[in-house]
Amino acid sequence: SAASDRLRHSFVMQNVTAREIRSGVVELRMTGYDVLKRVQMPALTGAGVMRVPVAMREDGEVFYRDYRQSPHALNVGATQSGKSVYQRNLVAGLATQDVALVGIDCKQGVELAPLARRFTALADNPDTAAELLDALVEHMADVYQLIRREQRLSADVPDAEITADIWDLPDHLRPTPIVLVVDEVAELALFASKDEEKRRDRIITALVRLAQLGRAAGIYLEICGQRFGSELGKGITMLRAQLTGRTAHRVNDETSANMAFGDVSPDAVLATIQIRTDRPGTAVAGDSSGGWVRIRTPHLTLRRAVNIANAQAHRTPEIPALDAFRPVLPSLVKVPATAADTAPALA
Repeated sequence: SAASDRLRHSFVMQNVTAREIRSGVVELRMTGYDVLKRVQMPALTGAGVMRVPVAMREDGEVFYRDYRQSPHALNVGATQSGKSVYQRNLVAGLATQDVALVGIDCKQGVELAPLARRFTALADNPDTAAELLDALVEHMADVYQLIRREQRLSADVPDAEITADIWDLPDHLRPTPIVLVVDEVAELALFASKDEEKRRDRIITALVRLAQLGRAAGIYLEICGQRFGSELGKGITMLRAQLTGRTAHRVNDETSANMAFGDVSPDAVLATIQIRTDRPGTAVAGDSSGGWVRIRTPHLTLRRAVNIANAQAHRTPEIPALDAFRPVLPSLVKVPATAADTAPALA
């Protein structure tokens, strides 16, 4: 890895990445052109259960957000860095799977409300968010009670069939997995009065509980924000420590990059602060193991994302514990076709 930049110059390549295959075997992958200049996702991306293709890696492979491998993740980035488009691609990819989407968007819902037909629950202000998170914690406790009842610990049950999470439960008993998307975490952590401070502590405590205990109950967190540091108050660094996946778009200062990768990889911090302003969607993605890679998200317009969410609205599950937070939306109205829409195409 340390020699990869010198190898890039020696072989006149665009990029050289090193990856350890097994003990004593290292793979060098060389790219002759800028893969991230114009992102074109392949038609068949190999998506799976709780595994969503969201971006292209600099070595030409597809980057996946795999919730079974990294249950919780942090996504940071400055304004106009492409953070929202990454989040939009993620929601659009999850919309086609049998999963419950729960959103917290304290910007009055401007980012997630257009996709609300695919959301089981949505909160657009901190007060509602606190109640929603409490309901999620209660739902998590109910799921654990279900797992306890169905662990099948009798002596005649094979070890492989003993369960400690929802994925080993029978299909007819398995609860729907939930992905919680928090659009701007700082809005949940800031306060200006004693009452707001109490609400803030309640919110952060609930998020920490979900991050520590939610994986086995099928609850996964996607925390987004421009900054995510200790200045947001107590409990924030405890929450960050539970977020295995890390994605950092362009940031305005090195401190913000350190918040994402400072405890993971100094090289990733350096790569993050070198992201150019004219390459929106470019990010550095890594995990708690120290490995990282540059990625770029394909541009997905809000209109296309809304169309995907509306087309998959029939997949939106009902979770009784979250019924009070289900978005109430008018019925879709079919727009009549115009003459231009029905005219034959010219050769």
